[in-house]
Amino acid sequence: MNRVPDSELILVPGGTLITATPEEGRALAITMARHTIHKIQPDLDVLKGGRPNYGANPDGLIAASQVVAIEFQTIAAANKYWQK
Repeated sequence: MNRVPDSELILVPGGTLITATPEEGRALAITMARHTIHKIQPDLDVLKGGRPNYGANPDGLIAASQVVAIEFQTIAAANKYWQK
């Protein structure tokens, strides 16, 4: 199996949701979403094999964006972004 590296299987990179800026929080949300997908499907060949199907599918792209938005919502809550 062409496996995702263990460094990509850490669900909270750096071990914290606290970030210095909302921009860093957004980047962390994207990273966390990617790591979640890799945790669910660690076989890179299978993961990449499905990319043509979901990569050009608007519904799949919107669903991926929703996952990132939920991750960012969690990070924003941890950082109290709306209270600053």
